[in-house]
Amino acid sequence: MTPYGLQTEQRCEPLGVGERQPRLSWKLESDRRGAAQSAYRITAAERAADLDDPDRLIWDSGRRESPDGLLVPWDGPALRSATRYHWRVQVWDETGSPAGSAQSWFETGLLHHEDWTAAWIGRDPAAQPHVDPPGEEDLPPMDSPPLYLRREFQLEHTPVRARLYATARGVYEPRLNGERVGDVELAPGWTEYHHRLQYQTYDVTTMLRTGANAIAAIVADGWWCGYVGFDRRRPARHYGDQPALLAQLVMEFADGSRQVVTTDASWSEHPGAIRAADLLMGEYVDRRWHVPGWDRAGCPDARFVAVAVLDATPGPLVAEPDHPVRVVTEMPAVEVTRRASGRYVVDFGQNVVGHIRLTLRGAPEGQRIVLRHAEMLADGELYVANLRTARATDVYVCGGDEVEVFEPRFTFHGFRYVEIDNHPGELVTADIVARVAHNDLPWTGRFRCSDPMVNQLQSNITWGQRGNFVAVPTDCPQRDERLGWLADAQIFAPTAGRNADVSAFLARWMRDVVDGQDADGAFRDVAPVVSLHREAAPAWGDAGVIIPWYLWRTYGDRRVLADSFDAMRAWVRHIHRHNPDLRWRNRTGNSYGDWLQVDVTTEREVLATAYFAHSTHLVAQAAEVLGRSDDATELRQLHARIRDAFIDSYVHPDGTVEGGTQTAYLLALAFGLVPQRLVAAAVGHLAADIEKRDHRLTTGFVGVALLCPVLTEHGRTDLAYALLHQTEYPSWGYSIRHGATTIWERWDGWTDHAGFQSPAMNSFNHYSLGSVGDWLYGRVAGIDQTPSSVAYRELLLRPQPGGRLTWAHAEQETARGTVACGWSIADNRITVTATVPPGSTAVLQIPTADPASVREGDAPVAGQPGVLGVEPSAAGATLRLASGRYTITAAAPDAVS
Repeated sequence: MTPYGLQTEQRCEPLGVGERQPRLSWKLESDRRGAAQSAYRITAAERAADLDDPDRLIWDSGRRESPDGLLVPWDGPALRSATRYHWRVQVWDETGSPAGSAQSWFETGLLHHEDWTAAWIGRDPAAQPHVDPPGEEDLPPMDSPPLYLRREFQLEHTPVRARLYATARGVYEPRLNGERVGDVELAPGWTEYHHRLQYQTYDVTTMLRTGANAIAAIVADGWWCGYVGFDRRRPARHYGDQPALLAQLVMEFADGSRQVVTTDASWSEHPGAIRAADLLMGEYVDRRWHVPGWDRAGCPDARFVAVAVLDATPGPLVAEPDHPVRVVTEMPAVEVTRRASGRYVVDFGQNVVGHIRLTLRGAPEGQRIVLRHAEMLADGELYVANLRTARATDVYVCGGDEVEVFEPRFTFHGFRYVEIDNHPGELVTADIVARVAHNDLPWTGRFRCSDPMVNQLQSNITWGQRGNFVAVPTDCPQRDERLGWLADAQIFAPTAGRNADVSAFLARWMRDVVDGQDADGAFRDVAPVVSLHREAAPAWGDAGVIIPWYLWRTYGDRRVLADSFDAMRAWVRHIHRHNPDLRWRNRTGNSYGDWLQVDVTTEREVLATAYFAHSTHLVAQAAEVLGRSDDATELRQLHARIRDAFIDSYVHPDGTVEGGTQTAYLLALAFGLVPQRLVAAAVGHLAADIEKRDHRLTTGFVGVALLCPVLTEHGRTDLAYALLHQTEYPSWGYSIRHGATTIWERWDGWTDHAGFQSPAMNSFNHYSLGSVGDWLYGRVAGIDQTPSSVAYRELLLRPQPGGRLTWAHAEQETARGTVACGWSIADNRITVTATVPPGSTAVLQIPTADPASVREGDAPVAGQPGVLGVEPSAAGATLRLASGRYTITAAAPDAVS
């Protein structure tokens, strides 16, 4: 049994950890059934070699009896700033025998405010004439070009260790001796800047040399003072009125000395080739403005002038706690179509988010090339009406070099198609590539099945997640919005966590959600809070409760639950205070209802009260986990009263739910708001509604996540599969049939009968309706956990054959290790495969018409190694399994045999 996947603060080998007591985690793997950890020992040292020397250890936990390797807090000596710590974990197996070991490292950032000696620097308006950015019709007016900042310094010796700590008010790219530092895009990301501004840590040891050196950076507006959200005004005053840089280069030498170079008045600045840059509008580059060698030592700096020191205090800095945005892959062009002389439309075959890299050959000086981006075509031309005020346009003016490469640095777009206008010569596919950028989360899940359309649906879900996990979980990547809408995130979180490790990403974003809460306890619709400052709507504000609970259940993150608890409780109390009759009618914000539902309207009061009950129930459970017994009692009692009020007001004696929409039934059933005696009737009404619509859904953002799970949970898997396979409007299959490669915002984003929906709100990359992905993993393939389980300690494997599928399989890298489950049917027998990681157990439900037919190999499954129990059940047969890999066969279930 071997530990693997060692993490510090939910990241592998992180550079610049800001926690003073970081948490350490590991997973386990073994080829032996029944393997489990019984104890562990952690040792730590400042050098990897010292881990083998007991006298040089700085921490030895000793042997600790524990089955877990999950978020173990550091309780060694106080950590020092800017120090690398190596650590090793050794584990003992279930027999008490020594098993495997593994080691990793983490490095602390600047843990104390006084560690910062740098000052904020920016443009000094008095030091040089104002330089207007280009007055082109392609880009809106912007205040000034990005900052090009530089400073030279001397080194008598090459450092043995060098770190750059840097951040910006805006977005920045650091450079050292003519080379880009690191590979982070759009740093420092977007947070609630009034409360937190993230800094990055870079290892630059190998980039320095004896003698003259130069440190430099380009800083653009970004979220700090660029166009953000859908304000039509110039919304540059959300946070500040100009970009700035804060940087601290710390170098250590073999003799123990240090040298520090910081941002201060010694730096100089001048506009460079990037004449304008904005996240929404695009980037304008004029190569003729480029100063050769500007970021190298020895560059003539007559054009550079002194900077202004804007602020001597660093402000609310925090170390970056999660995975940054990076270019994670490239997409080659699949087709280049010439429209006119010099004008081409490029198709990348996939709706992506990022920017393009264009290689130009032999372009004359001053040649102005315009690139426009779009998700769709209309009559062969770019469809850009749905971008609203976002220009999504990049411009490059050539410098006359034989070969030039244009790649924007400080913007990103959502696109499948790019129009290139005024291109010199013939454009070939090899000269253009899409650079896909998003938070570089570990991709941890995979689902596949026998139906190509369902596999395309899973692909669309994952690409939608990639495109909208850019700094914050956004609603759409292409138009003038890109906000962190709370409902979208809470609805999609279970699916997101199947595909990728979102633990650190969502925990970091939750700080913005909590910081946005007002004094009365109301969350906001979006986080960070820009453009919209009103109280959150039902299902939107409830994300402040649902996501911390989700992170606890999925990753065992007790800290995020504890840090969020007061805000969670305040939200419930806010609703209760303004709705003493326990029907959520007052203070509902801009109540969206079941947003973008089709052909029906779910009663807003029903939806709101259902969420009031649900959130209260979750906060009560959180209180129990955290040992807050008084809060737990108060909230359990409140939940019981809300449930009674819901039933009295909205659930009728015949099992109908007020309004009679699919979402009304789904909410009531999913949240336990139907008396047990009426559950069957309510399910019957829900099923009847779906059947009368020829297996079509009416659910919007809120209901769609519950649709297939509730049907399956209540014995109507046939209807869930009918909805999954549906290809007529409205359905997932309809968009796929019409070429979708990401999830659309609306079921009717484009239809045969009406064409494009209103451009006022019509995104073709929007993950909310892709929340069905959780069901694909959880019930189609079968990976889930029991209601009392945390972080997949006790698996609930329930593969559910149906529809036109002949097989399905999923793998998921959980907090404890690899879980897999899948099934196939052939010759009237079902084969189920399962993988249970060491330390976990599983309840495996085998769907079969004959429980006595369950076999492993040629032998009855009872008594096989790792099989802890077998019994008949409603599903067919239920097995209790220890860790290990299993292949079980049985007679196929009657419904699919």
